Amino acid sequence: MGNWPDNKGKHWTPEQNQELKQLAKENTPTRVIALKTGRTPEAIYAKASELGAPLKPTNQSPYGTKKK
Repeated sequence: MGNWPDNKGKHWTPEQNQELKQLAKENTPTRVIALKTGRTPEAIYAKASELGAPLKPTNQSPYGTKKK
């Protein structure tokens, strides 16, 4: 079996919630968010849904590279 992320089972702090919202807003891929936060992709999906932070498909201008 694989290793569990560092934050498995721990509560989300307000700072982590804000970081998740910001990364989701920047259209960061879910797996990258999971690595940065030490959570599983499933935890990212669940928390983003709880916070109302939509996770856009990663094939749509990731990392805020949209042309203005």
